[in-house]
Amino acid sequence: QVHLVESGGGSVQTGGSLRLSCAASGYGSRHYFMAWFRQGEGTGREGLAAFDNDGSTTYADSVKGRFTISKDNSKGILYLQMNSLKPEDTAMYYCAADSRRPRNGLGEALDYNYWGQGTQVTVSS
Repeated sequence: QVHLVESGGGSVQTGGSLRLSCAASGYGSRHYFMAWFRQGEGTGREGLAAFDNDGSTTYADSVKGRFTISKDNSKGILYLQMNSLKPEDTAMYYCAADSRRPRNGLGEALDYNYWGQGTQVTVSS
């Protein structure tokens, strides 16, 4: 069983920055494929960025160049640095993990078996 706990959400103005953290625990969790998703009000869960164990990363077009995913393997923490935030970035942000890599890039929410509780990000204009 893998346990994920997100933190770092909050309220910022347009153009601001936030860094989200996801602490992973559980047997083998440090070797899992991990990603960040978000879900806005009335929308589906959108994949944002993924981090593979070889250090490779994948980004959705909507956040490419603004968001950076990274991982501290020694601490078992996944990060999402978010810069140049826009009101449309307002959403609940989730950390996700799975023992298997999705077939295509980020994959979809169904490709991940483990989820955190989410952390809210609100960007005001």
